[in-house]
Amino acid sequence: MSIVKLNNNGVKNATAFGSISSLGSMTFIKKLTASSSATLSFVDGSSSVVLDNTYKEYLFTFKDIHPASANPFFSFNLSTDSGSNYNVTKTSSAFFTQQGESGTGAELNYSTARDLAQSTGVQNISNEAGNDSDQTVSGYLHLFNPSSTTFVKHYISQTNSNFKYTEPYAMSTYIAGYGNTTSAVDAIQFSFSSGNIDSGDICLYGIA
Repeated sequence: MSIVKLNNNGVKNATAFGSISSLGSMTFIKKLTASSSATLSFVDGSSSVVLDNTYKEYLFTFKDIHPASANPFFSFNLSTDSGSNYNVTKTSSAFFTQQGESGTGAELNYSTARDLAQSTGVQNISNEAGNDSDQTVSGYLHLFNPSSTTFVKHYISQTNSNFKYTEPYAMSTYIAGYGNTTSAVDAIQFSFSSGNIDSGDICLYGIA
């Protein structure tokens, strides 16, 4: 079977999947593990973190991020000065889905509590996250070309969380937006809207 590979030199035919294994390869960079942490920060050039023009796309994965407080939002903010300030202006859109364990309360909603309009505050990327022993946030965030000094900094995120309202609910939150700056973004910080990050891992990857 012949398949088509797109690359910087145009279109190329390939006859085996192995011949395109390097296309869009993902490189592990850094893992941060929370332990009653107020924030988790990835700063380019610090503690083996790479967040520069080495890659045009960066991926952050969230694995069982457990909040210390009940029902906070998981969020991030961006920096253009190596983490001295996390206050990049952002605009985004957001929606979420939910479903209760009993099959009731199913919804699909646009979320004004999570979207931003030229705000320097944090970007919420989850719904409420319960702090019962089995409740966490998991998901991912894509950050595109953060080192560009020409274009704004696009991002896409999807997270799953669960919390108990009248009953336990599954929540999926979808965010798309941009940091409205042409300065290079060289740091990103994650936190909850209240309380510490009790436990969980965030891994950073560069995508070629």
